[in-house]
Amino acid sequence: MSHKLPLNVQKQQKEFYSGKKRKHTLKSQIIVEQKNQLIVCTAVAKGKEHDFKIFKITKIKINKDVKCPADKGYQGIIKIHKKSQTPHKNKKGQNLSQEQKIENRKMSSLRIIIEHVNRDLKIFKIISSRYRNRRERFLLRLNLIAGIYNYELCCLKFVNNGDFRS
Repeated sequence: MSHKLPLNVQKQQKEFYSGKKRKHTLKSQIIVEQKNQLIVCTAVAKGKEHDFKIFKITKIKINKDVKCPADKGYQGIIKIHKKSQTPHKNKKGQNLSQEQKIENRKMSSLRIIIEHVNRDLKIFKIISSRYRNRRERFLLRLNLIAGIYNYELCCLKFVNNGDFRS
């Protein structure tokens, strides 16, 4: 026996379908301060939205002097932010030059900080597993988790610096 959803529910779910992951998803975008690993900004969009489109829709203003390393999903960000960098991509039928590979390695060493923050947020399971609650509350919960992460990070730095007084 198959259960069919009403047509309006199917249309609502279709907006959240990600062809890449073949699931109904929500995408989250996290902007991290490189120096101290604090989460500065979060954004959420429907699963089929492209990463760079989310960035353009949120209209996040980044200081012109700040270097902004981004992943391959943000190709074209240099038009908006001049000091941004994205990894080089292979052209069809061509390999990257040795210089481009070296630049990509340097870029990945900067981006590893962001990946570590993503790993720490996945511990809370909101990003890594199925979100079973109301979609409207996803951003609120993501912001709360980002706040908890920032708080823990600041407390750890405070304790490790020896400033802790009992």
